[in-house]
Amino acid sequence: MPSSFVPLGLLLDVDGPVASPVTRTVPARIIDNLLTLAAAGWPVVFNTGRSDAFIREQVMGPMMAAGIPAGVRFHAVCEKGASWFSFDADGAGEVHVDKELALPASFGDDVRDLVEEKYSALMFFDETKRAMVSVEQSLDVSSADYLAGQAEFDADAIDILASYDMGGIRLGQERPDSNGEVGYRIDPTIISTDIESVRLGKDLGAERALALLAPFGEVPTIWRTVGDSRTDYAMADYLFAKGYDVAHVDVRPSDGVPEKPYPILIEEGLVNEEAGAAFLAGCVAVLAQ
Repeated sequence: MPSSFVPLGLLLDVDGPVASPVTRTVPARIIDNLLTLAAAGWPVVFNTGRSDAFIREQVMGPMMAAGIPAGVRFHAVCEKGASWFSFDADGAGEVHVDKELALPASFGDDVRDLVEEKYSALMFFDETKRAMVSVEQSLDVSSADYLAGQAEFDADAIDILASYDMGGIRLGQERPDSNGEVGYRIDPTIISTDIESVRLGKDLGAERALALLAPFGEVPTIWRTVGDSRTDYAMADYLFAKGYDVAHVDVRPSDGVPEKPYPILIEEGLVNEEAGAAFLAGCVAVLAQ
């Protein structure tokens, strides 16, 4: 891919390909390479289930400390499309939230109480979410122990949804509301569970990403999407359907690589942020060609 093809757009999941799922922090080499690519004119958009607070702390903060060049702007679509903002050398701009996609505050209170009463040894309630309700594995808990308790928590969360007559789905198993409808999703990951509107997803995040770039004339025709879960393929699915030239980078292919009409790229022998770092280093190498 010669450098004459840039600007090339990067649409990046955060947990896994950018931030370590173990430490929840971003390696310095990833920060440096993202700054290099953005300075060269490559639009960079983070498309994550994380909150804007997490992006400000773990991504924007280190980037500002390293030095965001004048005129360079990053964008972040958070909570799978429910909130979004942009940031540059001066810090974060206004955070926008789609209130129509937010769960009731009382539901979040009930989930917080559930965690405190039954699951505090395994997980914590994410107080930074604006629309979703999320819990996350505590850093001092092993993955095996967390995952052993996650399914039970998810079942309890569906019970709380039912108490509000809110239909839920988890991994294809539906529990409709009294009208036979399912409006909410229980989405378990390797370190968390998100409870969210079924309208949220990485495809909505991709749509938001294009809308964020459009006012600045930065929308490229070629994209690389990067993720660690099967749901992250929705980013590339959306862009491909809109006619963009896209390839998806899968940093955890052991979960299964689906058949897609676009290229799927894998960093052999590497996973998560190590694979993400290798991919970004390869992008930086392109600039010298």
